[in-house]
Amino acid sequence: MAVVGIVLFHRGECARRVNEILSDYGHIIVGRMGIPYKERGVSVIALIVDGTTDEIGALTGKLGNIKDVKVRSAITI
Repeated sequence: MAVVGIVLFHRGECARRVNEILSDYGHIIVGRMGIPYKERGVSVIALIVDGTTDEIGALTGKLGNIKDVKVRSAITI
């Protein structure tokens, strides 16, 4: 299980790609919260995921390769 934080710096095209990847990994996503933080000009997504370290690593790796997206995760179990 892990907590994943995703920050999108320019929503445009990167938001579409992020949502495609999250859809592909929907089977390990337990919960998702998305907040547009207009004062900072970013969008923030918080995920709770439950999968293997390989699945979580693949998810965060694909997200981290998208331009204008930053990802951090904390694996808890």
